[in-house]
Amino acid sequence: MKKTIKLIDLDCANCAAKIENAVKKLDGVTDVTVSFMGQKMILETPDECFDSVLKEAKALIKKIEPDVTIKD
Repeated sequence: MKKTIKLIDLDCANCAAKIENAVKKLDGVTDVTVSFMGQKMILETPDECFDSVLKEAKALIKKIEPDVTIKD
């Protein structure tokens, strides 16, 4: 499953890179791209584990960048 998640108030390209690198390391992630300019993350995982991976990704994003609002 491939889904685009909005990351509202993402502050900088460096933060986007940190988020992308952290989410890539999660089990079940096939591909992830975080765009600072687009204020979005494109997450790709197998369908059966998408919800659990998304939950872990959201927790990581909040840890790295607490001010970001996540809209999925």
